[in-house]
Amino acid sequence: MTETWRLLRTGAMDAASNMALDEAVLSLNKGKKEGTLRFYSWEPKAISIGYFQGINEEVDIRKCEELGVDVVRRITGGGAVYHDDELTYSVIVDERHPNISNNILESYDYLCKGIVNGLERLGIDSEFKPINDIITGGKKISGNAQTRRMGSVLQHGTILRTVDVRTMFDLLLVPDEKIRDKMISAVEERVTSISDMLGEKVQDDRILEAMVEGFSEGLGVKLEPGEPTSEEWEMMKTIRSEKYGTREWNFKR
Repeated sequence: MTETWRLLRTGAMDAASNMALDEAVLSLNKGKKEGTLRFYSWEPKAISIGYFQGINEEVDIRKCEELGVDVVRRITGGGAVYHDDELTYSVIVDERHPNISNNILESYDYLCKGIVNGLERLGIDSEFKPINDIITGGKKISGNAQTRRMGSVLQHGTILRTVDVRTMFDLLLVPDEKIRDKMISAVEERVTSISDMLGEKVQDDRILEAMVEGFSEGLGVKLEPGEPTSEEWEMMKTIRSEKYGTREWNFKR
């Protein structure tokens, strides 16, 4: 019998709310047999930094404020990510689930099958590349991050619809301005997007539909559309106001 997981489509929210809802679902997941797959986007545009990064070393805070770009610290590791024209997903599942390996790489491989299968439905051949990337044609099209807390796994990541490397570098701090153009060129050589690969701008609904089908097949589960519970929404609001919406959290390093 196919296992049923909950599917959440929560649309666009600000950065603090997005990270707070991920953590609320994670916090309330204990003891649940089914996982939760969530798709969302960012409004306004945002930069998220990894848990261990220093915000003043990574981000041009003044430029972000001028342009109305949110900045938030994730609970997952990894580097700074510019969230613009993309679909973002998160998976929350009990770490004792039979398909979730104790080996981090194996769990990444399993959960990233959803993205690989979704991209295939769009006509893009891709593969998982350890530690946590999806590549196509030798270029990165999706980055992912994972943490394990409170007996559950949270993995979230990006699926790039288009990519704007120059704006990203305008918002991030570059150690040496003289090498900015070289760094931009290097990233443009290493990173791609759905639109770049297909030669056209793909509608959001088409990408979302492909990813829902891809995750269902890749994870071997039935996805049942649902909504965050009232308890999850209330916890999200608390976590947002006490954590992700505070200077203490975002500037803690």
